[in-house]
Amino acid sequence: MNSLVATHSEILRPQESAASGTVRVLTINTHKGLAAWNRRFMLAELRDAARSTAADLVFLQEVIGEQRAQPRHPLDSPHYEFLADSLWPQFAYGRNAVSAGGDHGNALLSRHRISAWHNHDASVSGEPRGMLHCVLAPDGSAPLHAICVHLGLRERHRAAQLRTLCEVITREVPADAALIVAGDFNDWRERADAIVEQGCGLQSAFGAVGACTPRTYPARLPMLRLDRIYVRNLAVRSACVLSNLPWPHLSDHLPLLAEVTT
Repeated sequence: MNSLVATHSEILRPQESAASGTVRVLTINTHKGLAAWNRRFMLAELRDAARSTAADLVFLQEVIGEQRAQPRHPLDSPHYEFLADSLWPQFAYGRNAVSAGGDHGNALLSRHRISAWHNHDASVSGEPRGMLHCVLAPDGSAPLHAICVHLGLRERHRAAQLRTLCEVITREVPADAALIVAGDFNDWRERADAIVEQGCGLQSAFGAVGACTPRTYPARLPMLRLDRIYVRNLAVRSACVLSNLPWPHLSDHLPLLAEVTT
């Protein structure tokens, strides 16, 4: 490792503020800072909305790293640094895809110190994907492991990537360590829950509170359940999808928010 709110009826509304000892987790596919249908650059609005959740950890997928400024991407700095601003002093980035204009991948923004991180290449058949594994060091607490995931579009690719995820967890995360895995699983056929539960002991945050995983895509009329939050050795206090304004206008995915505690 390197050093370094109108909600669907099937889910629970988050509490107004995180209680002491809990960790508030937000995950969203940023769509490279563009609104649905690629019409507007929305990163400033996305940053404001993310700040309003008071999240301790923010899992980002499809976030821009190094790039040359373009009309649709007017920033010449990494998008994850812009989103982190002054609220999340620690961040890590895992580059997944590279093009002539720059690169994008997964990122983790954190209020807690990131003591180590490593980006695992999960690409299959040339489709660039990754799993960003970070070890966090909350003050006065045991290490917390966090893995930000963006899986492939084809089911057989996802099946291979889920096996890789379980192998990474078995190899790198102690059996008694607190673990959060979140991101865009592209799991529209809803196969991931059983695979990761049996393969590495992960539990769906929504299942833990007696709810179905919510629909998150497309953001303005969600039909598919693509995004996930999983935990191990943590209790889930609440879990919800953020479907109220302005979220449907900020990306093509709706974000998930959960509160967990040891």
